[in-house]
Amino acid sequence: MKPPFIHTAQRFNRLALLFLLGCLCTASVARAEIRLPHIFGSHMVLQQDKPLTIWGWAQPGEKVRVQLGEATATTSANERGEWKVVLPAMKAGGPYRFTVSGSSTAAFDDVMIGEVWLCSGQSNMEMGIGLANNAKEEIAAANHPGIRLLMVENRWTPQPQSDLEGTWKVCSPETVAQGGWQGFSAAGYFFGRELNEKLGVTVGLVDADWGGTRIESWTPPAGFAAVPALKAEYEKVQLADPHNPLHREQLAKTLDKFEQWNQAARKALAAQEITPALPDYPAELQPVHDLQQATALYNGMIHPVQPFPIRGAIWYQGEANVGEGMRYAEHMKALVTGWRKVWGEGDFPFYFVQIAPFNYGADHAKEAELWEAQTAAANIIPNAGMAVVNDIGNLGDIHPKDKQGVGHRLALLALSRTYGVKDLVDSGPTFKDLTIAGDSLRVNFDHVGGGLASRDGKPLDWFEIIDADEGGFVKADARIDGGSVVLSAPGVKYPVAVRFAWSELAEPNLMNMAGLPAGAFRAGDLPKRDWLSQNVPEAKAYRLVYDLDLTKLGSAIKYDVDNHRDIHQPFDRIAYLVELQDKDLNTQCVYVSMDAFTADLGKIGVPVLGSGANFQQNLTNLDVYSNVRGVVAGIGLAGGNIEFWPNNYDRANAAGVPNASGEVFDFGDVCTEPADGYGSMQIHNHDARQTLFAVNHWSAGARADVGIGNQPKDNPDWTFAANAEGYHAMRLRVLVRCR
Repeated sequence: MKPPFIHTAQRFNRLALLFLLGCLCTASVARAEIRLPHIFGSHMVLQQDKPLTIWGWAQPGEKVRVQLGEATATTSANERGEWKVVLPAMKAGGPYRFTVSGSSTAAFDDVMIGEVWLCSGQSNMEMGIGLANNAKEEIAAANHPGIRLLMVENRWTPQPQSDLEGTWKVCSPETVAQGGWQGFSAAGYFFGRELNEKLGVTVGLVDADWGGTRIESWTPPAGFAAVPALKAEYEKVQLADPHNPLHREQLAKTLDKFEQWNQAARKALAAQEITPALPDYPAELQPVHDLQQATALYNGMIHPVQPFPIRGAIWYQGEANVGEGMRYAEHMKALVTGWRKVWGEGDFPFYFVQIAPFNYGADHAKEAELWEAQTAAANIIPNAGMAVVNDIGNLGDIHPKDKQGVGHRLALLALSRTYGVKDLVDSGPTFKDLTIAGDSLRVNFDHVGGGLASRDGKPLDWFEIIDADEGGFVKADARIDGGSVVLSAPGVKYPVAVRFAWSELAEPNLMNMAGLPAGAFRAGDLPKRDWLSQNVPEAKAYRLVYDLDLTKLGSAIKYDVDNHRDIHQPFDRIAYLVELQDKDLNTQCVYVSMDAFTADLGKIGVPVLGSGANFQQNLTNLDVYSNVRGVVAGIGLAGGNIEFWPNNYDRANAAGVPNASGEVFDFGDVCTEPADGYGSMQIHNHDARQTLFAVNHWSAGARADVGIGNQPKDNPDWTFAANAEGYHAMRLRVLVRCR
């Protein structure tokens, strides 16, 4: 009998149904498969002597059996399909077969038990072996089956991820040069190579780094929570996390505002009235949306690794945080504390590199301040150590190629402090204490490693000392005396403080006999000097109106002291004191007083638009005191003039100021529009063809113009100097003499 006729459309529908059923069955099988994160795989290394946490996914309720060698454990997946077991600690060895079975089986071969280290940071950790010294030879020699490599794909995410992209590989000339920034992390590889050679066990290296990134991005929320100094940053992290109660509370308030607006808008629509403005969605409630934001890289690259058992971590980062000084030590505490909390393995070893000297071309002390923060972090974070590399850097290249030296010094720390290898010197000389002996200082060191020495055989360099009474830091004569260095300098009778390698350009030659260099430090009590009371007799008759830290210049002027509403007596004299301190703590000062040019105290400070100050006029009876060479000092000087305004200005000498030029910006300029413009706060002695002081373009902050005396080149009144960031400290005081 012939089969009944089936309409083409019906046949298609049946075929489609069968196809869909097949897909559903396939999907069901896929969902039922045992799955592990990519941190597990063939050729991996599991940490010896630690309980081995293994985790993954299966069908909810599914029984899972894990076997590694003879060790086994069983469990069941929870309602979310998650499972986790902990195998007992094992000694180094292998290879083993590793299987996880349930309704399906996942199997991995060539699994070793050994030492596992996380290698993280920014570009100097990311920099691949293909960019290191002797790259061709190093790659060709990288046939090390006892080293296993896992490179974590660069990825930042708003929320913590459960898996990563990456595959364990046996180290070979081919695999070590694959991927990343011209291969596997050079610093990490050379570190692991030395551990493998010295310990004789398999070493697993997890390479998770990204060039140009800030430390905050690598830090988990638990790290920010653990450091009180970072409370504000932790609150931002909480507000951006949709799982956090603080976020939900603020979101609920925001939704209430939107609901109120919605009701008001509907009423306005019905009444044909103007609709109220829609409330803004709070920026702080937005999720992480940038690579550099706190937790972004932790979420994408570190969270998927933990709780994979590790021995410890090595870290090379800090260039992206240059400029934040000692706050970086707080960020280091947050990073390390946070990682240790999420791993749950206690205070595992954390060894890091003090960033290398590099000519950033601006404030030469900023990198030294970061070095100081890194040193502080090494001292206060338990089970941490720092490798100093100021002798193997490159001032013209922020990525020095000697990563062999970096890896070696990190390995010294691990071998000595983690693995207990005896008779190893793992650090260069570190500051111990300072004593004063007459006109000299004695700096005592720890970690002298058999004695102190000069790396190049030349006199020790980059030591500076400062006198208690006068002058700034000056170069010191330094001589080695046992485990100490004795310092003195011509003209310094009462030295009170020292600093060493206090410049981003410093490549000092002090080392110990093991060949490891000393890092930057400063010690002693800096002298406290009030130039005004010591050098200006008339100042005792004046009252302070304003005191302003000029390093805080910006679009809004916020005085540190503002007494202008508290002084009610009339005054007949106005005075200004400007103090500028360079990076060597040499201080330039100028004090100038004059007959009052206004009776309004609100107009004698920085002439911002709201003050109403706009003065271009002669000044009478100038009294000038200064320690700046070339500035004409004297009492009752004639020929003074003032240029105070918030406006733009031009070179033209429209006011006919004597000795002024119409070709450059000086003491005879003309005020122009707009009113809220560049800004000028200048006092001059035009008889002497001289600017006494200038504070211009204050809205530019660190790029404002600040100077005493004439600028040596270009515009005498410092216009367009953009030099404020070049000073270590700046201060303006404004005073009046009351009648």
